[in-house]
Amino acid sequence: MPKQMMNVLTVALVLAASVPMLAQASGKDTYTAKCQMCHGADGMAATPAGKSMKAIPFNDPQILNKSDTELIATTKNGKGKMPSYAGKLSDEDIKTLITYIHTLQKK
Repeated sequence: MPKQMMNVLTVALVLAASVPMLAQASGKDTYTAKCQMCHGADGMAATPAGKSMKAIPFNDPQILNKSDTELIATTKNGKGKMPSYAGKLSDEDIKTLITYIHTLQKK
């Protein structure tokens, strides 16, 4: 294989491997800025604001059993006392946020 092609493949592999890390970092930043006050750093909703709003912990079956499509819709439209983030977060921001929330569910 020519050296130039090897270099292109190497760069492509490095970029492909870095995308999940970038998404997680971006999702974490969005979570910290928009969600952590109520849902807590660990997603268990044990904050004063989370308790007063009756936020559901992310490891609760009510949340675990929801599809990403449902979680995205809830984030966009709001639910109960949770505000809508439609127009405040891009679709990509919401997707990376949901990806980050899944990491909290695994802890």
